[in-house]
Amino acid sequence: MVQARCRGDHHQRYYLSSQSRRLEMIMAWQLQAAKQHFSELVERARREGPQVVTKHGREAVVVVAAEDYRRLRDGAPSLVAFIRSAPDFDALELDRAEDRGRAVDL
Repeated sequence: MVQARCRGDHHQRYYLSSQSRRLEMIMAWQLQAAKQHFSELVERARREGPQVVTKHGREAVVVVAAEDYRRLRDGAPSLVAFIRSAPDFDALELDRAEDRGRAVDL
């Protein structure tokens, strides 16, 4: 990853995608700048791709276009389907250890 300072309130990060073998640019915005320029943030997410918002120097959220979100989400099972696909834990024979810990004087 290469990071270059763009303006005082946001950065550009470049990632080499291992799947597509192309250079992808992701814009990083400080939270205060994202709030002040929210319309621009949304438009850039729609035109240019994901926009990262940082809080205290750490990535906090990513703003993506609705169609990108749908594309990413459609490939994953719903939470209900995921839980239903879990193994039946009642069928497992799980034994608890006999050790109940140690006595502590208070």
